Amino acid sequence: MESEIGKVIRRYRKEKGLTQEEMADRLGVTAPAVNKWENGVSQPDISMLAPVARLLGITLETLLSFREDLGAEEIAAMVQEVDRRFDADSFDTVFTYVKGLLREYPACCQLLWQMAVITEARCLVGRKDGLVYEEYEEQILKWYRQALEGGEKEVCRNAAGSLFAYYMRKEDYAEAEKYLSYFSEEGMERKRKQAVIYAKTGRRDEAYRTYEEMLFTGYQMFDIVMGSLYLLAAEDGKMEEARFWAGKESGLARLFDMGEYRAECGKLDLAVREKDTVKTMQIAKVLLDSLGKIGCFTESGMYAHMKFKESSRSFLVRQRENLLRMFRDKERFAYMGENREWKELLGGLEETVKE
Repeated sequence: MESEIGKVIRRYRKEKGLTQEEMADRLGVTAPAVNKWENGVSQPDISMLAPVARLLGITLETLLSFREDLGAEEIAAMVQEVDRRFDADSFDTVFTYVKGLLREYPACCQLLWQMAVITEARCLVGRKDGLVYEEYEEQILKWYRQALEGGEKEVCRNAAGSLFAYYMRKEDYAEAEKYLSYFSEEGMERKRKQAVIYAKTGRRDEAYRTYEEMLFTGYQMFDIVMGSLYLLAAEDGKMEEARFWAGKESGLARLFDMGEYRAECGKLDLAVREKDTVKTMQIAKVLLDSLGKIGCFTESGMYAHMKFKESSRSFLVRQRENLLRMFRDKERFAYMGENREWKELLGGLEETVKE
C-alpha cells in the first residue's frame, strides 16, 4: 500500500512540475521525507494526507484508492492466482486472502464480481467434500451486490446474472425476477431468463409464448445477417460464396416455417446478378404463386402461442404492386429481353394489380 501511495505522489508531483525539495518546502517537511514516501520506505502521517492531496490537486480518494481501476490483465492474473490457491490451500485460508485482496481494491467492481464468482463456484463444488456453503454465502452475496451497485453497465449486468442464478437455485423466483431489470428489455438473455421463471412459477403459456418470440426474433436477426453476408460476397465478386449464403438463407426460412415466398425471394438477386433467365422465371413464378401465403408462418406450430395480425387485402395488393415495380425495372432485368414467358408474367401481374 505504502509503495502505491508513493507512486501516486510521484506521478502527480511530476505532473505539477514540482521537485521533491519544492514539495517538501510547501508542506513543511524535509526533502528526504518526501523521498521516502515515493520510494515506499514510509508514508505520510494521517494529518498530512489532506495537505498532500490539496498540493497535488487530487482528491483523497485518488490518493488512497490508488488502484481502483485495475486493468483486465491484472484482474485476470489475480483470478488465476486465487484459483491456484484454492487448489493448494484450505478454503478458509483462500477466503481470507480474497477478503484482503478486495479490501485493497474496494472500488474495482469487476474484481469484486469475478472474485465472488470464483469463490462461490469453489464453495459449491466444495460441498462434495463437506464444505458448508451457507457459512460463506452472506459475504459472497455482499460482493455481488456491491458490484451491482457500483459497477459499470457490463459489470452490473454480470452481477445481476449471478444474483439471478443464486435465487433461482434457492427457488426464490420472485427475488430472481427483480434482477431482470438489469438486462435489455428486448434482449434475448432477459427473455430467456423470464421464460425460465414463467415455467417455474406455473405460467406455462407465457413461457411457451416467450420462447416462441425468441425463435421468431432469432429468425429475423439471422435472416438479416445471412442476407448481409450474401450481399458482401456478391459485391466482391465471390459468386460461389454468394450462392452458399443464398442457399443458407433459403434453408433458414424453411427451417423456421416462413414459407416459400421468404425461402425464394433472397435467391432472386442472385439470379439477376448471374443473368440466369431460367432461374429468374422460376423464382418469379414461385413468388407470385406463394404471395397469398406470405403469412403462412402464423399457422405454424412453432408459433402456436403467439398472436399475429391477419394480413389485410391491402397488404397483399401492395406486395403485388412492389413485385410489379421491381420486375418492370428495365435496366435490372434487361437480360430477360423479349422472353415471351417474362412478358406474359408481367402482363398477368399487371392485370392482377388492376383488379
